[in-house]
Amino acid sequence: MIRHIVLFTWADDATDEQKAAVATELRKLPGEIPQLRAYTVGPDAGITPGNHEFAVVADLDSVDDFVIYRDHPRHQAVIAQYIKPILATRAAVQLSL
Repeated sequence: MIRHIVLFTWADDATDEQKAAVATELRKLPGEIPQLRAYTVGPDAGITPGNHEFAVVADLDSVDDFVIYRDHPRHQAVIAQYIKPILATRAAVQLSL
């Protein structure tokens, strides 16, 4: 199993509407990409100052399934249309479980 974890920090001028749209669009992906076994997205809980602002955690059965998800046209469209326009920083890792 592969666990994909992504952390975002938004640009200072990102609006609440833009941030909400990212979550809305990402939450649609499990219905469009069957390789996703588990998929959690959402804003940081605000408990510790200095954290990234948003996280994505995706579980997939294999590296091949991860590549399908990573390269899927709908996923790439969400990145291009909703994430990149408001992105300040991104960190990601894939864990083999």
